[in-house]
This record gives sequence, C-alpha cells and structure tokens, in this order.
Amino acid sequence: MATDAVVSPQPESAREPSAGGYVQPAPDTAALQRVLDGRYAEVRDLVRRNLVDYAGLLEEAESLDRDAFRDRVLEVVLDIARTGQTGFGFPTEYGGGGDIGASIAAFETLAYGDLSVLVKVGVQFGLFGGAVLQLGTKRHHDAYLAGTIDGSILGAFAMTESGHGSNVQALATTATYDVATGEFVVDTPHDAARKDYIGNAARHAELAVVFAQLHIGGESQGVHAFVVPIRVRDEDGNLVPAPGVRIEDCGPKMGLEGVDNGRLWFSGVRIPRENLLDRFADVNEAGVYSSAIESPGRRFFTTIGTLVQGRVSVGGAAINAAKVALVLAVRYAERRRQFEATGDAEELLLDYGMHQRRLLPLLARTYALHFAQEEVAGRLHSVFSGEEDSERSRRALESEAAGMKAFGTWHATRTIQECREACGGAGYLSASRFAALKADTDVFTTFEGDNHVLLQLVAKGLLTDYAGDFQDADQFEMVRLVAGLALDEVVKRTRAHQLFERVRDLLPGGDEWDSEAGLRDPAYQLAMLRYREEQIISSAARRLKSGVDGGLNPGAVFSRVQPHVIAAAKAHQERVVLEAFLGKLDGLPDGEEKRALGLLADLHALSVIEEDRAWFLEHGRMTSTRAKAITREVDDLCRKVRPLARVLVDAFAVPEEVLRAPDLLGPVVVAAEQGDGDDAAHHTLGETAEQVADQA
Repeated sequence: MATDAVVSPQPESAREPSAGGYVQPAPDTAALQRVLDGRYAEVRDLVRRNLVDYAGLLEEAESLDRDAFRDRVLEVVLDIARTGQTGFGFPTEYGGGGDIGASIAAFETLAYGDLSVLVKVGVQFGLFGGAVLQLGTKRHHDAYLAGTIDGSILGAFAMTESGHGSNVQALATTATYDVATGEFVVDTPHDAARKDYIGNAARHAELAVVFAQLHIGGESQGVHAFVVPIRVRDEDGNLVPAPGVRIEDCGPKMGLEGVDNGRLWFSGVRIPRENLLDRFADVNEAGVYSSAIESPGRRFFTTIGTLVQGRVSVGGAAINAAKVALVLAVRYAERRRQFEATGDAEELLLDYGMHQRRLLPLLARTYALHFAQEEVAGRLHSVFSGEEDSERSRRALESEAAGMKAFGTWHATRTIQECREACGGAGYLSASRFAALKADTDVFTTFEGDNHVLLQLVAKGLLTDYAGDFQDADQFEMVRLVAGLALDEVVKRTRAHQLFERVRDLLPGGDEWDSEAGLRDPAYQLAMLRYREEQIISSAARRLKSGVDGGLNPGAVFSRVQPHVIAAAKAHQERVVLEAFLGKLDGLPDGEEKRALGLLADLHALSVIEEDRAWFLEHGRMTSTRAKAITREVDDLCRKVRPLARVLVDAFAVPEEVLRAPDLLGPVVVAAEQGDGDDAAHHTLGETAEQVADQA
C-alpha cells in the first residue's frame, strides 16, 4: 500500500558503530508486520482489504444524517459479513469458521477503520451471536446461528439497565414462568429496570438476548438469559415494536453515531419456555428448575464468564485504534518542521527530545500491549476450543481479559489525546480522524465493564490465586475470607511472590540487586515490577485483615482499601504486559527486527519504572542516583528509537485509504523554502512502504 508522508532518510552514519560500539538496527517493515500479524496474517489482510473498500464511510459519518448513517453502517456490516470475516468464531456447521482466535484478530484489525462498524459488528456477532452460542444449546444454535452469521437475523444484547450496569446480579427485569401456558412472561417492573444503552435496539434488531431474574412460584433463581422478539413485521412488511415492547432511542451521543443505541421496556411479553438459553440451567414444563451447577453463585459466574470474548475483543480493538493515532502523529512529526534549532534548516518535530518523549514511549507501550493482547487472545482460543479448558483456566482467563481490557482502553484514550496534541491545529480537523478516534473510543473504558470494576476482578484473583474457596465470593465476602488467613499465607498464595524470588536469584549484588544490576537487564526490569506487585498485594491484604480484625464491617473495609486493591491489580498487569513483551522477544530469531524490538522493550520497561519512581524511592528500592540514571537511559533510548519510528508505525499496516488526514500527511514539499540546494531536504510525498524500509 502506498504511503504519502515525507520520510527522513536514515544517514549512513547511523549504521556505523558509535564511540560506544552501538550500531543502529535496520529492521524490515514487512518482517516486523509479520511478527505483529502472527498466525492470523491472512485474516488481518482480509480485513484490511475490506477496510479499503468502504474507506469512504469515514467521510459519510460527517455528511449523512444520523438515521442514514446508521443504515449505511448496517449495509457495510452486512457486506463484510458476506466475506466471512465476521463469522470466524462460529461453528462451521452453521457457516462459521470454527476459529475463535481468528475472530479476535479480525475484530481487532477492524478498529483501523470506522468504529461504528466495529461496534455494530461486536453487538451483532460478538454479543448477540456469542450469547446464543455460549449460553444456548443445539436447539438455539439451529434456530439462530446461521441467520446471525449471514445477517438475516439481527439481534441485540440486553443486559445493562438504567439502575444496574456492573452489578449484573442485581438486575431487576423479570422473567416469570407461567405453568399454565408453558411460557415465560418478561416484565420491566419500574423505570430503573429498563434496558439501557443497548446497541442495535433503537433501529435494527428484531431479537434480543435479555438478561432477567428467573422467577418460578414466587422464588427467584437468579439472572438467566432469554431470547425475546423485540420487533415484528406489520401488514406492510415494516418492522414495528413487538406487542408489549416499548423502544426508545438513546439520542445523540459523544460518538459512535452509526450505532443505534436504545432503551427497552417489557410489559407482559410472553415467550416460549424454549427461549430460555439453557446451557447451564433449564425449566421443565411443570415448572421444575434444574441445573448441573448447584451453587447459585458459581452458576452465575460461570454464565457471565462464558461472555469473556467481548472484553478480549474490546481491549484489542482499543490498542489498534491507538496504532492509528500513532501512525498519524509519527508521520506528521517526520515531515513537519519548526525552528532552526541546530542549523539553518528548521528542525523536524520528531528530532526534538520532548516530542520523542511524548510519542516514543507510547509507541513502545503499544507494542508491549499488542504482544500481551496476543497472549490473552491465544488463551481465549485455547480455553474455548477445549485445548485448555478447566475451571481454573477459565477463571484465570477472566482475570487476564479484565486486566487487558482496562489497560488497552486506557492506553487508547491517553495515546489518542497525546497524538492529537502532537499534531497541533492540523490534528484538530475532522479529516485528521482524531475527532472520531477520541469520541468513538472514549466509551471503550466503560462498556464491557468499567475499568476500575474490572481491576477489582483482577485483584480478587491475586488475593485468592483463584482458589476454590473464593471463586463464588463477591468483594465483601472476599474481605472476610482474606481476613481469615494468616498474612504470610496470603502473600505466598500470590504468583508474584514466587516470580520475584525466582528472578532475584538471577541478579548480581544479593540484597543490593536493585542498585547493582544493569538498567537494561530484563531480569532487573522484571524484578522491579514483580517486587512492586508483591509489596502492594501484601499491603492490600494487610489492610483488609487489619480492618476486619478491628471490628469494621467488611463493606466499609473494602471501601477504605479499594484504592490499594486497584493499585495491586495495576501493578500486576504492568508486570504481565512486560513479561509478554520479553517472552515474545525470546521467541524471535536473532536479527535486525529482534534488536529493534529489544530497544522498544527496554524503553517500555524503563518508562514504566520511571513513571512510578516515587513509589520505588519511598520503598527503598531505588536511590536518587539510580532514578536519575533511569531518566537518562529513557532519553537515550528515545534517541535510538527515533530513526526507527517510521518503520515501527508502518509495520502496523494501517491501510493508507483509511488514514485520510491530508493536512497531516501532505501533499507538501518539506523544507523547500530553505533554498540550500540540498536535494535530501526536498522529499516529496508518495513513497511506498518498501522505499521507507530501504531508507531505514
């Protein structure tokens, strides 16, 4: 794919050894792309080709009215469904691809384009279709999956209510079994129980998977999922609300205007008994409830756990949206000049140390998160394909997915904002994509689970190590259980403790390892993050025990300790991300690509440590001299990564057609006003990615 940005040629001297013996890596763009694309390169390329075909949708989002744009988005979703890319995760017997890993790769890559399409795909195939697949049985698969895959059945996922979002167990919608008719009667008992923010509901969906309290004989069996028709065809063939269903549009939003979010109310809506998605529980004709999972808590968490694919998908999509922002900002910084800093010619933005500091650690973190996401997606595929399916592995997957979703979406928000600022006024124009990127990804931090709530799930796993005694506990019960353990036992349960002990033995200096080891030694970097993780987990457990032992209510204790619990989860996730990056490096053959990625791994690790140097100083794991040395090392790594920046963002392979941004990417002639006769300063646009790689 052709590129349109000016590229600063890497001088030949950059390949010559420096005084310290350093030789600049010269990675190949295509080789780096192969590393990033991994086993699903063909899937990702299919999505890229489809993105090119409807690149004009990015402009239509600004010109069409809301209803027209929503219909256009649906048209595009149905078009790409016909290519097969949205059906990868469904069984082959219903027209799917039978490969969950491929479905994640396709969804992530779709985030390079219009994000309303991404979310619409997620609602139809991931949420609605995924719920039918994972919570239903063969009769539901036979009835709905083929139509879901080809788009002839359009569905919604109706879980969230105005009164309850994260607390799914407290949903108020009811589905009461009527023994006389063999039907469930679905009701919205009050306005706070209305289904809210439901994608596809306002305009297009005919069916919804509705989560409701299952009532039999006046007794609730907890939250279950039901297939409920929300629209039917009238005499003229038009879709209208089904009897007893009220539908309302949520109205204008910050972004994602191509997604028809709506509200649903139910009043005496009758559905057949068979519409209960009954993989984990059933009700017979006589109204007798049965489930192979005896514990209500375990049954609920098992049900919700099967829907983890949505979180994995959103985290990966957010990381790819951040890649788009970095492509724009780095390419702009390689062509935009300001001020004569080192000579007569004005300096390129990316040659300024502060600009490097703003963009390059974010670029390094994007690579780190990409490889961590790759591991989580691989685990998802293994668990749901049966390769690695156990209760413990599912619980671990839920925790990993929660952590990655939080980190990926927060990273997108931070990166898109920084890249927008780094592009100045040109980045503020709608054509530069930042307006849509910011508005459309902002909700990623809260849908599929509020990030802070998700990190509580991560922390629960850390404090309990997914032990059987804890798996059905909510956060308040977890407080009581942790308080009943000896503190040493809580600490020893954590994998962080074991990992820290193991890696510390690899470092020189004994107890002084943190001042003797080399800054760019991966063992040192991991030891710092593992030490921090263990200490914060220990601190959180100590505070939980102290509060309960002091006679406080567990809920009050949890509220007080919650910031420490979240900090423990963040420290854990930072360590997981770095380990994934280093693990990927270990598996690569020696060469220019591995050397370049090694620089990024060092930049990422030391940036993370530098960002929290106050904590390390407070806890005696870093001297002020060491802290200053880390800052110098980060600066030096930014200078080393700078000549590689263009190749590193080109390796994301974002199609040129979806970048738009003429004021960021050209066409211009750079530095022509200098008049110094140096042809090297007059690089016009239109160079290909291959030419960029040659220059590097």
